[in-house]
Amino acid sequence: MEFSQSFAAINRAEHRLKEFDCGKPGMNQFIQQFACKHSKLGLSRTMVLPVANLEGDKRLIAACFTLAIATVQGKSLPVKKSLPKYPTPVALLARLAVDLKYQNKRLGEKSLISALRHAARLCDEGLPAYGLILDVLDKDALSFYQRYDIFHQLSDDPMRLFAPMSVLRKI
Repeated sequence: MEFSQSFAAINRAEHRLKEFDCGKPGMNQFIQQFACKHSKLGLSRTMVLPVANLEGDKRLIAACFTLAIATVQGKSLPVKKSLPKYPTPVALLARLAVDLKYQNKRLGEKSLISALRHAARLCDEGLPAYGLILDVLDKDALSFYQRYDIFHQLSDDPMRLFAPMSVLRKI
């Protein structure tokens, strides 16, 4: 199977949401039931990597990521700069998943790079964010993110990671 060359915004009319299965029930439920609703409400934006489809029907989703905006206390960030005492805006990588049918094809890495570049682009286009945080789902996900040198533990929680926007712009 071939994949699209780029990620696109999730769309119920174009994507087969009910067939997405990454092996994590909570992630599946979000994609199938809430991703489109949250996008319409302006709460988050889910981007999907569709499987190339020559038939013209709705397309399967091979991988996806969801971005949102959040704030954190500057003192919790692993940075050497002195930040204001009020909450610091950051991008939030809320979800990243690959359908079981397409795992072990480096789509997790492709999805992560796309998500990080997308977050940096949004920041450069006017949505201020000092960096990106992510809440790691489980130990498997933690080992995935630890393969990349850009993430640092946020405060005392090993399952919450941070990457500065200055680093994301170099990806």
